[in-house]
Amino acid sequence: MYNHLRNLWKKPKQHFGKEAWKNWLVELRSRPAFERIEKPTRLDRARALGYKAKQGIIVVRGSMPKGTTKDPKFTGGRRPKRYARRGTRAQSKQALIEKRAARKYPNLEVLNSYWVGEDGKKVWYEIIMVDRDHPSIKADRSLSWIQNKRSRVYRGLTSAGKKARGLVR
Repeated sequence: MYNHLRNLWKKPKQHFGKEAWKNWLVELRSRPAFERIEKPTRLDRARALGYKAKQGIIVVRGSMPKGTTKDPKFTGGRRPKRYARRGTRAQSKQALIEKRAARKYPNLEVLNSYWVGEDGKKVWYEIIMVDRDHPSIKADRSLSWIQNKRSRVYRGLTSAGKKARGLVR
């Protein structure tokens, strides 16, 4: 089943239908920047990254505008050639969305995240977050390691953070 789901998400517009995909993105655009969702949209990807359907684990869908970053406008004179104010970020949008989600939910720890969609203006990721103080997390042998970890996302210890640090291809 998970293999089939993974194949569907390789070309979502083709498999789900152009119109259905477009309507779903339109609906996502009207949602807030971060919202908690009941269950993952991509169950195969979430399970591969450590998601379990249990108390203490939540999924948050986050969005961010696409495009380059813009530097503040300077006040001194410049010749037009040196007036460029745009540039690429040092980290990916995925890593930045994870950090924003960590700030939005300070009592939760970011486990990982995965892509769910993008249009011309925005990109959406779903972030798997863990309540490290929840009793069911402390009792789970495969997740109890996270109770002693703090601020993983700010130290670049998630997959997106490791990629930005050059540790993963």
